[in-house]
Amino acid sequence: MADTPITLRLTIVDPVAGLHYSLQDKKNAPVNPVIAGDGPLSFDVPVRLSDDARMLGPFVRTEGPTRRFVYIAVGGQAGGEGLVVSRRAKIDVHDIPTDLLALARQGKVLEAVLPGRGKDGKPACATVRPLQPWRQL
Repeated sequence: MADTPITLRLTIVDPVAGLHYSLQDKKNAPVNPVIAGDGPLSFDVPVRLSDDARMLGPFVRTEGPTRRFVYIAVGGQAGGEGLVVSRRAKIDVHDIPTDLLALARQGKVLEAVLPGRGKDGKPACATVRPLQPWRQL
């Protein structure tokens, strides 16, 4: 069986208005940056799901034998010029439940709802955990 293309949606519920946000590819380049407004931001991430449920593709990074994650870049890392903020959020994708992956193979979009800010009010960075479990849309 060949890899199955699926879509993961990463939704940031409270991004910092006025800052650039984007997906970041494996070469650390921002892809399709947007400037946050007052509402949530969503990024659709195209991924290939292998027969053994590994995530693959231009946005999927690896760490060790099993960890897979995607970066959302913020501020300077997302292409913003002259900005003081330059960081990225790491979103794990290797731990999505297998029942949801089966739905994704059938064409369903899987979504993680993410916080946009850390406790200090600045953009969330480092490993960012979903506010609720992954879900099928």
